[in-house]
Amino acid sequence: MPGAQPDAPAPVRGDGLIPSRDQTSPGPRKGTRSVWDRAPHLLAAALFLAYATVSIGRYRRMESRSWDLGIFEQAVRAYAHLQVPVADLKGPGANILGDHFSPVTALLAPAYRLFPSPLTLLVAQALLLAVSAIPVTRAATRLLGRGSGLAIGVAYGLSWGIQRAADFDFHEICFAVPLIAFSLEALLRQRWRAALLWALPLVLVKEDLGVTLAAIGLVVAIRAHRRGHSKAVPYALAVTAFGAVATLVTLTLVIPAFNSGGAYDYWDKVGEGGAAAGALGGLDTKLRTLAWLLVPTTGLLALRSPLLLVALPTLGWRFLSADDHYWGTDWHYSAVLMPVILLALVDAVDILRRNERPWLRQYADRLPACAAAAALALTTSLPLAGLTEARTYEKSGRVTAVERMLDRVPDGATVEANIGPISRLTSRARVFWVGAAHPVVPRYFALDVRSGWTKDPVAYAEKLHPGADYVAEDTAYGYVLLRKV
Repeated sequence: MPGAQPDAPAPVRGDGLIPSRDQTSPGPRKGTRSVWDRAPHLLAAALFLAYATVSIGRYRRMESRSWDLGIFEQAVRAYAHLQVPVADLKGPGANILGDHFSPVTALLAPAYRLFPSPLTLLVAQALLLAVSAIPVTRAATRLLGRGSGLAIGVAYGLSWGIQRAADFDFHEICFAVPLIAFSLEALLRQRWRAALLWALPLVLVKEDLGVTLAAIGLVVAIRAHRRGHSKAVPYALAVTAFGAVATLVTLTLVIPAFNSGGAYDYWDKVGEGGAAAGALGGLDTKLRTLAWLLVPTTGLLALRSPLLLVALPTLGWRFLSADDHYWGTDWHYSAVLMPVILLALVDAVDILRRNERPWLRQYADRLPACAAAAALALTTSLPLAGLTEARTYEKSGRVTAVERMLDRVPDGATVEANIGPISRLTSRARVFWVGAAHPVVPRYFALDVRSGWTKDPVAYAEKLHPGADYVAEDTAYGYVLLRKV
């Protein structure tokens, strides 16, 4: 790479330590593009189809795992109609910016206006996650050669953190993943300004990502200083300061200004003893998470790259939290770590290929292929394994019957619902979380009662809203629709 100054003096090409780039990856004639040149984009296209198929299949089977898809659809629906981003599922009239600061989701508004469906969010998420494979594969190819680069791309695209996110209903972090990937690719190319510019929008994705921005700025400053590019250091340090200040201002001023209670609702997960409880609890779970991050994905080699510092803010708030949902490998929380981990591996392999110890060079050279093989093997127990199952592509009669029942809810009606029915209603009705609609008295209740959590849905609804009378409008396969009379 022109102008590059490696961390250690590189041996002469062709001395047996590093094959020349001409030997490892002969390129096509000038003016032509081979399949290898298109590999990052072809891989991203294949991953997009895979992610979208799994995500849409889960939706079609009515197997939503949380209320997040409904919450984000309410916010995006409001943006699409140029309204305040109210998410009634968080409470009647609740401004979503008072819960988490994620104005970046407004970018989905034009697409949602054209295609008003929760599927729009799921497809967008699949696309954003798939696009992030392009900079990861491209950076790896540039530094390690075509074969190793494609292996890293496969390892990344099939990594458990990305698969978990693709399988999740929807979350704003899908915007952060490609931003981090493009930023770190630019960093590895010593394009300091581009690295910082790609990272700056992270403050608009989620409030905690300002600290990740600060970490990227710090790594850029360290790297630029080591490479003798002192002019970039002040800018990188300014971005570091900006990220830290942005997080502080967002948590203490911006979010409370939009929050009806005038505070940040998640302080109790890390404050007032929460941090102590989180730090001391679940040590076995946290160690397993670290092992999953570093062993099958990088063979521990990522520890040799300063890029790994970018992962520390996310791991820090997760492991300090008293909420054990953040500690493990489930859900979507590790997706933002995957581009960091894999590109740290690329950086480490590139450095170690110039190491004087032959066994370490050989280990580094073989690790990209091993990481890809491990990702392929682990996929048999991860969400993309569903691509080989017939049920992924089927819509059962049970789902059709439940949807037919929910179609009886008129457009614009007020509905109190739990997870099952939410995402079938938020595109056309005003939906509240069950038990949290007060002071609104909804016209309908749409409930999944298959677990038996309530034996008498009518009595439950009338207890929540004294003085209101409800009747069972319809039932289908453990779902019930109540109507106010």
